[in-house]
Amino acid sequence: MISKVLVANRGEIARRVFRTCRRLGIGCVAVHSDADAGLPFVAEADAAVRLPGNSPAETYLRGDLVIEAALRAGADAIHPGYGFLSENAGFARQVADAGLVWIGPEPASIERMGSKIESKKLMESAGVPVLGNLTADTATDDDLPLLVKASAGGGGRGMRIVRSLADLPGEVEKASAEAASAFGDGTVFVEPYVERGRHVEVQVVGDGAGGVAVLGERDCSLQRRHQKVVEEAPAPGLTEEVASALHEAARAAAAAIDYRGAGTVEFLYDARTERFYFLEMNTRLQVEHPVTEQVYGVDLVELQIAVAEGTARLDALHPGPPQGHAIEVRLYAEDPAADYAPQTGRLLELALEHDDAFALDGYGIRLDTGFETGDEVGTHYDAMLAKVIAWAPTRVGAARALARTLETARIHGPVTNRDQLVASLRHPAFLDATGVATSFYADHPETLDAASGDDLVPLAGALALAEHRRRGATVQSRIPAGFRNVVAAPQVTRFEQGGVQIGVSWYGDRDRYRPAERDDVRVVAASPTEVVLDVDGVTRRYATRVVAGAATAEAVLVDGARGGATLRVVPRFVDPSDQVAAGSLLAPMPGSVISVHATVGEEVAEGQPVLVMEAMKMQHTITAPYAGTVAELPVTVGQQVEAGTVLVVVEADPADQSSDSEGEEA
Repeated sequence: MISKVLVANRGEIARRVFRTCRRLGIGCVAVHSDADAGLPFVAEADAAVRLPGNSPAETYLRGDLVIEAALRAGADAIHPGYGFLSENAGFARQVADAGLVWIGPEPASIERMGSKIESKKLMESAGVPVLGNLTADTATDDDLPLLVKASAGGGGRGMRIVRSLADLPGEVEKASAEAASAFGDGTVFVEPYVERGRHVEVQVVGDGAGGVAVLGERDCSLQRRHQKVVEEAPAPGLTEEVASALHEAARAAAAAIDYRGAGTVEFLYDARTERFYFLEMNTRLQVEHPVTEQVYGVDLVELQIAVAEGTARLDALHPGPPQGHAIEVRLYAEDPAADYAPQTGRLLELALEHDDAFALDGYGIRLDTGFETGDEVGTHYDAMLAKVIAWAPTRVGAARALARTLETARIHGPVTNRDQLVASLRHPAFLDATGVATSFYADHPETLDAASGDDLVPLAGALALAEHRRRGATVQSRIPAGFRNVVAAPQVTRFEQGGVQIGVSWYGDRDRYRPAERDDVRVVAASPTEVVLDVDGVTRRYATRVVAGAATAEAVLVDGARGGATLRVVPRFVDPSDQVAAGSLLAPMPGSVISVHATVGEEVAEGQPVLVMEAMKMQHTITAPYAGTVAELPVTVGQQVEAGTVLVVVEADPADQSSDSEGEEA
């Protein structure tokens, strides 16, 4: 019997495993990098062991350090979570050799499914439909478009869509470098790309002796950068025949390798032809496992532990049909409008109304998160802040409840994809399932423009800021904010939101505030923590919080019934040292420079790659905004840069002098 489990992972998945372990009476051990030392999962463990360094290669990918930590902390088992070492057969063997229980599949199974190239051959021999394998040498124009994929990993790392054979070698090189950084293995392969396919996967649990339980399917089609954003169970719109065939194919795949433990068989489904193809088998728990738990009423981590202990009775696991519908969204610190660039910084606030954390019994909202208010979101790891899961008797009901929960959540600090998630859940093409496909965001770019539906949020922020400053004043504190003996021009408060400046005009007198440009709005009350407005007889309440001191406020956090915003205060006077030269390309996020493709004095064409950055395990190519000459290139390969660092200065050709290029973010 297992008595203490070390989780060889971080964040929300570590907390998720801890939740089940505590319920089962099992002790919990965390390992953490220096960057993660202050996160909740470290404090929640019974014991925590520091792993030196910050990057994945220095910490969570060091199997020897993880095993040493388990032995030092008295753990007798290791749960790998997902990502990092979870599908590393060598690590699984090292765990067993150290006398520890490995809560996962047999190393041989990991190896056989670990190579997407070899696993396809195995599945083909087992009668499971597969897509053809291609190479840079064998692919032809008739095969386009193509998809380059990492053989040893997933999550969108090492994945590129190629629409021209001329681009294939370069994309293979980039994908290989990204895969090597994320997984320690740069092997990639090429296959045909199905433009409007659906990503449908099947949850299996095996006993290692040929017995395989199938716990239905999930749809994970809504993706950006080939990473899942919205997942749900059961998959909508499948006929009984297709669902049954998917389940049997997954059962055959798991049985072919005598699979043990929880795993997922992933398929590409073509709704037009009702055909599906094997993509890969993930020999671990999936990020989206909660939706399966909600509709089948099971605890997949508990099943993993039971299989590892040899006490699981899979022949008795007959969950019956799924009950109701569950939808999960991944809340990321990223800017969808800036090509999903990862965002970093301190979480000024993270509060979502929910019924339970890491589990849910019945109707409601479940929250799985690795962060809390005040935590720092860094550059070293994935940008996911939380998973929010809704269960309801119907799919539309789950989508509606989840959208409302996100809309009214208090999320402030780094830019997130919250508004896009709300727009996705309410989009007609999602609700009727006709648009559910991996091309959803390409087909519906309007979700990028989603924002708070309340145009009075900036006014509420300006009034809260005015009251905050008045009450914090050391002189003349009894004078109303913005008061003037002779009323002339209104006061103007300037905010920055999502890279756009907003000006709010208002008046303040002895009795009250009033907006300068809205005759239909009356200010009922204003304080640093709440603003109440009357709009044509309808009351709107806003919860507000000013971050920083009275005279140097950095941001106003505003939340209302229709959404909220982080409004960063624009100072009246700009420090000259913050100015940059025209034509400067700035780092869009903190990261490291991994390659430079230009030199000072070189002429570059519009869109030509100048350098490549890496942040949060993803590569980001910085391109010339217009044709011109590289005037400055102050960074070098290997250099760590902060957001806003000048990476390169491009002087425009005379024909392009009209371009507005000052301080562009790359």
